Amino acid sequence: MRIGQDGLVTQQSWRDAFKIYTHPRVVSMLFLGFSSGLPFLLVLGTLSFWLREAGIDRATIGFLSWIGLAFGFKWAWAPLVDRMPLPFLTRWLGRRRSWLLFAQCGIAAMLVGVALSDPQAGLTQLVLFALATAFLSATQDIALDAYRIEAVGENLQGAMAASYQAGYRIAMIAASAGALWIAAGIAGGDGYHYAAWRGTYLVMAGLMSVGMIATLLLPEPQTNGLSQGQTDENAMAARLAKVAWLPPRMARALAWIYGAAISPLLDFVRRYRWQAVLILALIATYRISDVVMGVMSNPFYVDMGYTKDEVATVSKVYGVIMTIAGAGLGGVLTARFGVMRILFVGALLSAATNVLFAWLATQGHDLTGLIFVISADNLAAGIASSAFVAYLSGLTNVAYSATQYALFSSLMLLLPKFIAGFSGLAVNAYGYAAFFNATALMGVPVLILVWLATRVHDKAKP
Repeated sequence: MRIGQDGLVTQQSWRDAFKIYTHPRVVSMLFLGFSSGLPFLLVLGTLSFWLREAGIDRATIGFLSWIGLAFGFKWAWAPLVDRMPLPFLTRWLGRRRSWLLFAQCGIAAMLVGVALSDPQAGLTQLVLFALATAFLSATQDIALDAYRIEAVGENLQGAMAASYQAGYRIAMIAASAGALWIAAGIAGGDGYHYAAWRGTYLVMAGLMSVGMIATLLLPEPQTNGLSQGQTDENAMAARLAKVAWLPPRMARALAWIYGAAISPLLDFVRRYRWQAVLILALIATYRISDVVMGVMSNPFYVDMGYTKDEVATVSKVYGVIMTIAGAGLGGVLTARFGVMRILFVGALLSAATNVLFAWLATQGHDLTGLIFVISADNLAAGIASSAFVAYLSGLTNVAYSATQYALFSSLMLLLPKFIAGFSGLAVNAYGYAAFFNATALMGVPVLILVWLATRVHDKAKP
């Protein structure tokens, strides 16, 4: 809506509503979202396809999925990214952009290291470069979330999030389907060709320049006054200064730790009390079915005889489109029926579609079956993701948004990624069909937690 010349509130036109997406910082999030989404799949999804094609055992690939735990522990260094300046870069670019550029340059360099590491000749070297890539990618996400929150007012946050998600999904296509197409094109045939994967990852490293250019062109967010964490730090420093036996340097360090890491956690516990345990349990397990299953999806495609082109087209392009469609549908359903109901539906669908993969495992190379299963699975994932993001957003206190969001987004991957590390052993022991059915059963406790959280949510309503 807008205020007319007569002082009355008038309905905003569709043209004016869509102009929000022409705001320079909203447009910039498309490119920053691309920079954020690109390395994620390169070390967690596409890499597993490369390793399996290189003849790496499924159990080893499963354990290597623990590389993703870097995203599960990013809360541990989020306060450093939030508060600590970088020499020279911070004076040049500002607090947020300096960390963004540092992480983006590091990611590009580490992807070059991955490209120059043949898993058949030196798997350890490749793993170390992939782990460094994941760590720097998680660091980029911390800085980017903080930038997004601070760069614009509340009225533009929805558009910023939508632009970011669009860029992120485009990057997923580039890092999955694009990477497989490039590798297939360079190889010129079936079988393992290290040169094809080396060229592919060098191209992906070059694509990180998209985010670097956007970071250099963007203005630094202007924040007014001290953050809530800095205010808490100052208050704690004043208290500790009265403790005669405590050295001043130690008092300042303790005050910093309190303001950066402890006060955001205390705020969450004060607001939700004992219910915080239930909420954190739900966050930690909500994505367990699809994350544990997802580690073995690319090895599954290889073992079932699907080609790079088939996987790229069906799973990585068509599948991402279905995810976007599911996310849009989830947003509409959430607005219509409420977050908690669609959170339950999303959890149910995510678990149930894993049974379809168990069915597909009995069909052999069935392209029609793959299209059907990918359609259902990605549509369900989109619905669940949309509801889950809305749920997490409602839990966050804007006074501590950067640190609390890092905590929630880390927690949601920590347990699933740990369990996923054993997925290769499970497939080797019991086969794909039994493994996929087991991942579906993992969703049952999640449904119970959503039901309990819904009861708590309903009681809290006025």
